Amino acid sequence: MSTIIELAGVRKTYRSGSVEFEALRGIDTSVRAGEYVAVIGPSGSGKSTLMNLLGCLDVPTEGCYVLAGDDTSSLDEAALAAIRNRRIGFVFQQFHLLASMTALRNVELPLVYAGVSRAERRDRAAAALAKVGLADRLDHRPGELSGGQQQRVAVARALVTEPALLLADEPTGNLDSRSTHDVLGLFDELHAAGRTIVLITHEPDVAARAERNLVIDDGLITEDRLTTGVGPR
Repeated sequence: MSTIIELAGVRKTYRSGSVEFEALRGIDTSVRAGEYVAVIGPSGSGKSTLMNLLGCLDVPTEGCYVLAGDDTSSLDEAALAAIRNRRIGFVFQQFHLLASMTALRNVELPLVYAGVSRAERRDRAAAALAKVGLADRLDHRPGELSGGQQQRVAVARALVTEPALLLADEPTGNLDSRSTHDVLGLFDELHAAGRTIVLITHEPDVAARAERNLVIDDGLITEDRLTTGVGPR
């Protein structure tokens, strides 16, 4: 099984004047294709910094991050943006949907930036929405959808470019218990279909749905454990 994520000796230091803060203090880990991994830790543990690095929103101060064969550690912003668009699908706590656009148009947006033709964009966006159970909501705007349905639209948008990695940052943080159950069920289905998922959370019950947990505290991975999970091993 191929390796999608490889982190070696990753450190991240922030500087403000003469003050330094080391948010990550030496991360070594990997994620294989098709794995469902939850990164869990308290506020201030370094998990948000790690998410930014995994999402190519930032680069390490030291160490190496290889994503699907691309060493991202010393790339400039233009190259990182290209990798984000091509290799990573993002799902955030805030849905980041455009209120004036239909679900279909929201899902099409990454393909617009990628220069995909209009007809192909529509077909691929419709297929992605069908994959998340919203084939009958293509023409609905965000305000006409429940919170759980809006997050499903966001997941469809993340999947439409066929990324190597689905990166979810607290994806249930704004959802009620029923919508949380529905969205986590969707992640289970995506994992069963072979998607590589890394989910950032501070909630143990959400992390338990993954097949593997990376526990982070004080900028270090303190535990790497398998869980009972829901999806197949």
